[in-house]
Amino acid sequence: MALTMSDVDRFEASRPRLGAIAYRLLGSASEAEDAVQETFLRWQAADVDRIEVPEAWLTKALTNLCLNQLTSARARRETYVGQWLPEPLLAGDPMLGPADTAEQRESVSYAVLALLERLTPNERAVYVLREAFDYRHGEIAEILDITEAASQQIFHRAKGHVAAGKARTEIDEAAARRIIDEFLAAATSGDTDPLVRLLTQDAVSIGDGGGKVPARAKAFEGALAVAKFLRGLFKPGEAKRALVGGSPEVYATTANGGPALVVVLDGKVIGVMCLEITADGIAGVRNQVNPDKLERATERWAATEHGDPRLTMF
Repeated sequence: MALTMSDVDRFEASRPRLGAIAYRLLGSASEAEDAVQETFLRWQAADVDRIEVPEAWLTKALTNLCLNQLTSARARRETYVGQWLPEPLLAGDPMLGPADTAEQRESVSYAVLALLERLTPNERAVYVLREAFDYRHGEIAEILDITEAASQQIFHRAKGHVAAGKARTEIDEAAARRIIDEFLAAATSGDTDPLVRLLTQDAVSIGDGGGKVPARAKAFEGALAVAKFLRGLFKPGEAKRALVGGSPEVYATTANGGPALVVVLDGKVIGVMCLEITADGIAGVRNQVNPDKLERATERWAATEHGDPRLTMF
């Protein structure tokens, strides 16, 4: 049965919410877009006049698609070259979804998205639907074809796993800018001591090059190791200029709701560095340099105002 314009409009009204759910479930904006489009195809093939609650139907269809994707993604991650990190979303990206509560903002933070990778697909789905979108356990039970009691138990277990990881400290935009300024001053000082003072003792630095851009296969662990890596990363050098094809500019912004540096060369985003902030200092530095995961960031960057660069590298 062909969709009416009203049916199409109904789906389009749900598209932003569906995209935000899919991104949190998959950690990939491109895969989230594919899941939303596949959901539309299923909506197109359905007898929509018989669907009593379209929002619930669409959410269930999308979630089940994402669960299937997560199952296959686990197998792909086993052969992924180097460390795997989520695809970063720059400030203002509609796929970031709702940000009215601390729980909603936390659910899309880069640190939490990385932690969600440790959950089973069902744990991840329950956590996202409950924590980020405030679905009731009865609704989640219908979406996942489980009991309400099972949904509650899964959520409790998932929330415990996430809470066991490092929790960032919520900061406003002014504080984020200040942290970025302090971080850049320390990183370009040529000395490790200022960086060590900004980092927590158990700080980690992870890079995702996807086998396409050089990135260390193992994380740097500990304040001193991370500080040495960052000092070398920001140190000028002709070899680095030759490697990237020029002298990229570094901008301060936010990604996934937290302080971030965006590295741009000739209008193209070639790196996003997300900082995980805790009460004790910077606990995580996550560098996304896989070009496949930066296409959306480049599109977003080209479409927005971003001020002057904080520095030019190399």
